[in-house]
Amino acid sequence: MSKVIIIGGGAAGMMAAVAAAENGHSILLLEKNEKLGKKLFITGKGRCNVTNACDMEDLFQNVLTNPKFLYSAFYAYDNHRLMSFFEKAGCPLKTERGERVFPVSDHSSDIIKALMRRLKELSVEVALHTCVEALLWEEIGERKHIKGVRLQNGREERADAVIVATGGLSYASTGSDGDGYRFAEETSHKLIQTRPGLVPLEAEESFCAKLMGLSLKNVAISLVYGSKEIYSGFGEMLFTHFGVSGPLILSAASHYVKRAWGERAALYIDLKPALSMEQLDKRLLRDFEENKNKAFKNALGGLFPAKLIPVMISCSGIDGNKKVNEITREERKGFADLIKRFPLTITGTRGFAEAIITQGGVSVKDINPSTMESKLVEGLYFAGEVLDVDALTGGFNLQIAWSTGHLAGSSIPTDISKR
Repeated sequence: MSKVIIIGGGAAGMMAAVAAAENGHSILLLEKNEKLGKKLFITGKGRCNVTNACDMEDLFQNVLTNPKFLYSAFYAYDNHRLMSFFEKAGCPLKTERGERVFPVSDHSSDIIKALMRRLKELSVEVALHTCVEALLWEEIGERKHIKGVRLQNGREERADAVIVATGGLSYASTGSDGDGYRFAEETSHKLIQTRPGLVPLEAEESFCAKLMGLSLKNVAISLVYGSKEIYSGFGEMLFTHFGVSGPLILSAASHYVKRAWGERAALYIDLKPALSMEQLDKRLLRDFEENKNKAFKNALGGLFPAKLIPVMISCSGIDGNKKVNEITREERKGFADLIKRFPLTITGTRGFAEAIITQGGVSVKDINPSTMESKLVEGLYFAGEVLDVDALTGGFNLQIAWSTGHLAGSSIPTDISKR
């Protein structure tokens, strides 16, 4: 029986342990925290958006970085196989808007419990409060071979294979502190610069602070860098004291980080995406007619949330005390343009502490996409967020973790100890 050490007890690590144990290997799962799945516990606001039930084409379309690298991982262990796994493990699932999949209970702890039950059934040894200081390897000819790990207390654990599933740099409080990147560098793997992904955006406009806490549903946005639109989407967003956040903004942010990192970009919000410009003008004409003797500032209650009205008036350039029946055609048209293209100036992102994922990581050029094994060190595998792969919101990043973890665990040869 071959011994496999897995570093990291998150989504990728636990799934790797399940897959490797099902193939008959002896597994030691090392986790530095006091419990497994600490980041899983807080995902989806504690509900755990475990995957997305879309078809394979949509799955790949939602991967932002290196989707082709994930071909084998996704096809070997897709979203439907994953859903079947949790159902059989005693955690029923449900599919919500946008094909997002959650546990029926709405408790992420049930996802973790299902994984832990399966690990126990497979006799996986779990060591909590255990930090790995370094990988152990030897050079035979021109190639490195993994030998095990050295723990922080100096003890060495020998293994025939090691899977690094340590996560990235997001949510450092859950134990993601970049250890996996250090292990990769020490074994000569190339690292792609890490940056916060799926993260709130900072805006220049001071009125964002006045709108703090305001959530806008069913709006459309367009993110423009230079003269090129780099993202467009529809959904929900939130104003904060520093700028904007919410599901729609987080996806836009990953495109911003990839294409315009550190630069200024323009974000345009369509506050009434269901209306064409012509339909919006007719709506304004009707509302203005009904309120023709009111001041402009008192005639907008049917169009916007109360918190937004003063900002819209200020940005329109129309005197709020001006009677509605005195507003010119040009002013009305300009106001319609503002509603359909409300502008913000994006200046940057928040940091890793507020990022859901990490963009960048171990270069996929150094990893065999068919097995997740290193091309540089025999018996060393990488899985999950530590790799330079990431996706948009909606359960896609967790699916990357499940799929790459499962592929790594199931790819370890049954006779690896005889190498």
